[in-house]
Amino acid sequence: MNNPILKTTNLSKAFKKHQVLDHVSIECKQGRIYGLIGVNGAGKTTLMKCITGFSFPSSGSVMLFGENNQKKMQQERTRIGCMIESPAIEPNMTAKENLTFQRLLRGIPNEEIEQELLETVGLAQINKKKAKDFSLGMKQRLGIAIALLSNPELLILDEPVNGLDPIGVVEIRQLLKRLCEERQLTILISSHNLPELYQTATDYIFIHQGKVVKQITLDQLDEACRQYIRIECENPAHCASVLESKLQTTNFKVMPNGMIKLYDCLQQLGHISTTLVHEGVILTAFNLQGDTLENYFLALIGGEQHV
Repeated sequence: MNNPILKTTNLSKAFKKHQVLDHVSIECKQGRIYGLIGVNGAGKTTLMKCITGFSFPSSGSVMLFGENNQKKMQQERTRIGCMIESPAIEPNMTAKENLTFQRLLRGIPNEEIEQELLETVGLAQINKKKAKDFSLGMKQRLGIAIALLSNPELLILDEPVNGLDPIGVVEIRQLLKRLCEERQLTILISSHNLPELYQTATDYIFIHQGKVVKQITLDQLDEACRQYIRIECENPAHCASVLESKLQTTNFKVMPNGMIKLYDCLQQLGHISTTLVHEGVILTAFNLQGDTLENYFLALIGGEQHV
């Protein structure tokens, strides 16, 4: 499917004089995981609420599954599963009882789906324990199971790994990737932590102070943050030849301006520069380039003072 599952156009939301969302335009397509990245207070939760219908935008539009008619949108929203701010869990019920309660509340007839979802999220063996006694990770898994009750085509999760231990983070990550691959589910997941989402998302939407500052794919993010040795010289063709013949690497790019990006031997700058000079390459610039994920994020939002 090439058409977007979700599209917002100039979506804005203000509370009195405070502009929470400012002309937000994003697109999400089928079978991809979108990481919504921003510091606390950037507008992530408000954007999710406007998409799911829990809040109404001040201006702009939301399109779901190709529909933006307000009456039809209510029907389209039944195709969304969501967990925003905290899981909708009854503390004195077991996991199974919580799913039964939510299923009946929504008029979903398929009783078998309860056990299926408990197995999907790894809670099938938790029989009698009340939800109030669950660990945070167990509550998050149950919240995701509730969000999946209606077999949604779009899953929206607000900070689902917030506060989890490393094992819990890995388990949630594996679950989301499996759901995306097996069901071709589209997932929008928010976080303020880019490294946390780096191993999960296929696409990234960076939001800051209510504005989308960038939307890129994982490949584009990798390219932007990929470390390389920047080589500038008087004869790029000769330099490229030396890299291949003397340093035994083809893992480099010659840019249109003649600058060379070398992705190998990042810890051997001295050896590389010595070899190039010895082979007659006249260097005019030679240094290590490329951002960390954190630095890339900070550069987008204007520096550490904005964190």
